[in-house]
Amino acid sequence: MFPADPESLQMLASQFATPLRIVVIISLALFLQHLIQRITPRFRELIASRQESLEGAQRVRTLSRVLRYALTVVLSVVTVLLILGEVGISVAPLLGAAGVAGIAVGFGAQSLVKDYFTGFFLLLENQIRLGDVIEAGGKTGAVEELTLRYLRLRDYAGNVHYVPNGQITVVTNMSLGHACAVIDLGVAYGADVDEVVAVMQEVGDELRRDENFGPKILDALEIAGVDQWAASSVVIRGRFRVAPGEQWGVRREYLRRAKTAFERRGIEIPFPHVKIVTAEAALTAP
Repeated sequence: MFPADPESLQMLASQFATPLRIVVIISLALFLQHLIQRITPRFRELIASRQESLEGAQRVRTLSRVLRYALTVVLSVVTVLLILGEVGISVAPLLGAAGVAGIAVGFGAQSLVKDYFTGFFLLLENQIRLGDVIEAGGKTGAVEELTLRYLRLRDYAGNVHYVPNGQITVVTNMSLGHACAVIDLGVAYGADVDEVVAVMQEVGDELRRDENFGPKILDALEIAGVDQWAASSVVIRGRFRVAPGEQWGVRREYLRRAKTAFERRGIEIPFPHVKIVTAEAALTAP
């Protein structure tokens, strides 16, 4: 039989009140965690579906994972603090100890914290997208993965580089918006520069009419003119404005066609010349 007097009932209620509140706290935490796991992916896909490009959608998905992780951590910390308060453990000393421990851990893991902060802003500012060809941290390659901690690049030889985000100070993105295929052609000093420029324009127009390379070229060939007097050649520079990531293929094809056109028109492609003067010839020279 349960005690019937009010004091006993009040004592019994107080004994069950704390476990009941803990159960309620845990239940609410599990419910909120379930909502985070269900709502975040739906919200992520809704925003991603409205992006104009695959890169934008991927960026939204990456940021959503970061947001879900942050919400889970905050919910877990709040739940633990509420449960400790219910069992009579003072939270204030724990927060003070956690602050001291946090400072110690912060000093010991500065590079890791820097990696996460840098990775967050790289994602937030959309400096790097999947598939971009970039130079970062002293490495160059195509972006295969970007997380809060590291950047994964694959170079032309197939080597994979993992670059910690904290080591990234400057990002050179070679495939953002548009790119330029820079053409430097060296001709002999005896060549007619005007004729060379005309042939370069003809090759550029021919390349733009090609069904494979034409869609990759955004503008006509822009001739900058004579760029330098090299040791054995006059260098003439030009460039195409091309679609992102197409500058290397367009440049290689242009150089192939330009060589054929130069040979057909009799324009000399230079090679190093060395003039040898013997001592006897120098003495008999006028």
